[in-house]
Amino acid sequence: MTKNVPAVLQGQTASTLGWTYLFGALWGIGGLTFGLTMRYLGMSLGMGVALGYCAAFGTLLPPILKLFMPDVPVEENIAQIASTASGQITLLGVAVCLVGIGVAALAGLTKEREMSDVDKKKTIAEFNFPKGIAMATFSGIMSACFAFALTAASPIGKASLDAGTDTIWTGLPKLVVVLLGGFTTNFLWCCYLNLKNRSGYQYLAREVREEHAGDARGGGEHGPSTSQSPTSEVKDLKVPVFNNYFFSALAGITWYLQFFFYTMGETQMGKYGFASWTLHMASIIIFSTMWGWILHEWKGASKKSHLLIGAGISLLIFSTLIIGYGAWLKGGGGIQ
Repeated sequence: MTKNVPAVLQGQTASTLGWTYLFGALWGIGGLTFGLTMRYLGMSLGMGVALGYCAAFGTLLPPILKLFMPDVPVEENIAQIASTASGQITLLGVAVCLVGIGVAALAGLTKEREMSDVDKKKTIAEFNFPKGIAMATFSGIMSACFAFALTAASPIGKASLDAGTDTIWTGLPKLVVVLLGGFTTNFLWCCYLNLKNRSGYQYLAREVREEHAGDARGGGEHGPSTSQSPTSEVKDLKVPVFNNYFFSALAGITWYLQFFFYTMGETQMGKYGFASWTLHMASIIIFSTMWGWILHEWKGASKKSHLLIGAGISLLIFSTLIIGYGAWLKGGGGIQ
C-alpha cells in the first residue's frame, strides 16, 4: 500500500498543505449544515438539491479555473478536454448526470407539493422549504470543497508515487490532510456544543443529568412525556455507553470507506479524474433514493412523482456508463 507517508507529507510545500487543509475544513462546514438540509427537506429532496450543487461545483470548477489559473493542479483545462472526442463524451456524461440530479430533485419537490401539511409533518417533522433550500445550497457548495481539496493535494499523490507507492494507493495520503481539516471543523463545533449545553460529561457518564432528561427519554426540545412513570423515567436516564461508541465507530469506519475507495477509483480516471466526483455524487443519490424506497418515503406519492424519480435514477446510471466510456476511450480503448 502507501509507502513512507510521513516523508511524503513532510516534503510538501506550505502552500499545498495549507490549501488542502483549508478546503478540508470548509468541506467540514458543509457536512455540518448537511444535517440541517435533511432536517428541513427530508432525504429525497435534500439529497437531490444539495448533491446537485456539490456535483456541479466539485466537477466543473477545477478544469474551468485552469483556463485562468494555469497553476491549478488539473492536467487539462475545460477547453482542452472539450477539444477531443473522449473529452466531449466525458463532458456529455457529466451533463447527463447533472440533468439526472435535477430530475431527482424535481421528483422530490413534486412529492412534497402533493402532500398536505399534515402529511408533511408525519414524514418530516420540521419541513421548511425556504430554510431547506438555503441550507442545501450552502451545504452543497461547501461540500464541493472536498473535490477542491483533493485537487490541491495532487502534489501529495505525485510524491507518494515517486516514493514507490502503487498508483491505485497514491490518493490515500491526501486524505490525511483533507480529513484533518474536516476533523478540525467538527471538533471545534462539538466543543462549542458541549460547553453551551454542558453535555461533555455524557462521553463517559452512565446516566444523564435531569436537565438533559428530555433528550434521554426521546422528548427532544419539548421534554419528556408526562405519561411516563417515575420508574421508567429513571430507567430512561441511563446512557448506553457501549452502544454509543460501537455504532459511532462503525459509522465512522463505513463513512471513511467511501473516500478510501473514491481515491482508489480516481487514480484510474487519468486526465478525466475531475469526472470521478460526478460519479461519486451520482452513486450517493442512487443508493440514498433506493433506501428511501425501502423505508417507504415515496409511499402515497403520485404516479408523476414515481415516474420522475425513476427517470432521474435512470439518467444517473446512464451517466456513469457515458463517463466510463469516455475514460475508456482516453485510455486507448478507441478513437480519442
